[in-house]
Formats: sequence, structure tokens, C-alpha cells
Amino acid sequence: MNEYRINQLLENLKDPDEEIRDRATAELWRIWFEQKGAIGFEVIRQAQLLLETGEIKEAEIALTQLISDLPDFAEAWNRRAVLYYSIGEYKKAIADCKMVIKLNPIHFGALHGLGLCHAAIGEYRQAIQAFRQALEIQPYALINQKLILECTARLS
Repeated sequence: MNEYRINQLLENLKDPDEEIRDRATAELWRIWFEQKGAIGFEVIRQAQLLLETGEIKEAEIALTQLISDLPDFAEAWNRRAVLYYSIGEYKKAIADCKMVIKLNPIHFGALHGLGLCHAAIGEYRQAIQAFRQALEIQPYALINQKLILECTARLS
């Protein structure tokens, strides 16, 4: 990845102009999905289709194989975390989110997902921490602000 371009996109996420932020968000997602070229992207796409048609086990197998083949492909870990979250396997999703963040510390999607997982199992302090980290990268992400308030309310 071109470090200058990534830094420019990260700055754009902090721009008051929503259109600039939206373009930067979309471009970062594109970069992350295409990190390992057409083959990696295609496996992720196929796994998503399997997930959408309820073929959870097949989607998990495809993503696990992709992770085995390309262990530094952060988006493969992220997609499997999404799968685990969608079936209520929050601890597995947390582990995968942490791996995404280790590989790609600016992955606001994984930070958001990590927060969702912690909130789902009642770990509100950890959830708040993850949502705050996501907000450092995407300060205008209202969903994270809202979820911080919800988690804070549950602590009282």
C-alpha cells in the first residue's frame, strides 16, 4: 500500500465535508479488499454470497482457507469476524478483529466490530474503548458516538 495515499485518505476521514469523508472511506475499503489481488477478492466475494444464502459453514471454510493461504490478508480475517458476529460467536469474532487490528491498526471497521462484539457479551468498558479507537480514525462516525453513549448508559 502507498503510505502517502493511505495517510491522505486518513486525513480525509477527518474532513468536515461529508462527501470527502465518504470517498475516503470507500477508497480505504477498496484498498483493503484488493490487498491480495483478484484471487483474494474473489474468495471474499464468494464467501459473502455463501453467507447471504445461509451456507455459513461453507463460508467459514472458504475464509479459513484464505487466511491459511494468506495469513497477512487483514480483510480475510475481518470477513470471518463478520461471519462469526452474525452467528453469535462473539469470542471468535473478537479474536479475528484483534488479528485484523494487529495487521492493519487503522481498520476502523474491525475496531467498530470489536466494539459490537464486546457490547454483545456485556463487556461495555472494552466496547467503549474500541468505539473510541474507531472514532480517532473516523471522528464523524455518528454510529460509534451513539454506541459509546449506549454502552456508557449500561454501565450506570
